[in-house]
Amino acid sequence: MAKDIDKEKVEDSEILEEAEAVKEEERVESEDASAGDVENGTEEQEEESDIEEDPIEKLEVEVQEAKDKYLRLYSEFENFRRRTAKERLDLIKTANEDLMTALLTVMDDFERAQKALEESEDHKASKEGFDLIYNKFSNILKQKGLKPMEDKAGVVFDTDHHEAISQMPVEKKKMKGKIIDVIEKGYYLDEKVIRFAKVVIGA
Repeated sequence: MAKDIDKEKVEDSEILEEAEAVKEEERVESEDASAGDVENGTEEQEEESDIEEDPIEKLEVEVQEAKDKYLRLYSEFENFRRRTAKERLDLIKTANEDLMTALLTVMDDFERAQKALEESEDHKASKEGFDLIYNKFSNILKQKGLKPMEDKAGVVFDTDHHEAISQMPVEKKKMKGKIIDVIEKGYYLDEKVIRFAKVVIGA
């Protein structure tokens, strides 16, 4: 009987020890879990911090790319502007050179005509020579696009083509506001007016 009681005490003691061991394990697991939660929370905070920094870094990259693009475009535009300005100057110089070269032959003819006038007393031949030079000169200018205005007395005054330098009273009412005399002929270069005709109009 005493042996049975001792045996029960031993068994109860073992059960208590096992129960305490289980409780200890649960406590340790609980602490580990809490520690894990703390670590996970820290990691999540770090990740959130990284996420907050990413937009700023992204914007800085975009701003730098925009600056680089702007500098490239500005450089290309400056090169284009200088190139077109140089081409325009070259074109103007070339156009003037072409015209001057064409007029040199007329200058040569004028010099020969002056020399002939000094050596000759035949005015009829001199007139014919000057007529030839005038026609040659006029044809060269026509080839370059120059065209005279064919304005005569009786044409209606037009401010787009004429410049009134004077007004004169007229007896005929139909001549009022119309050209009665052309003082200086006007010219077109192709279709553009390069010199207005100076005229007198009726008042």
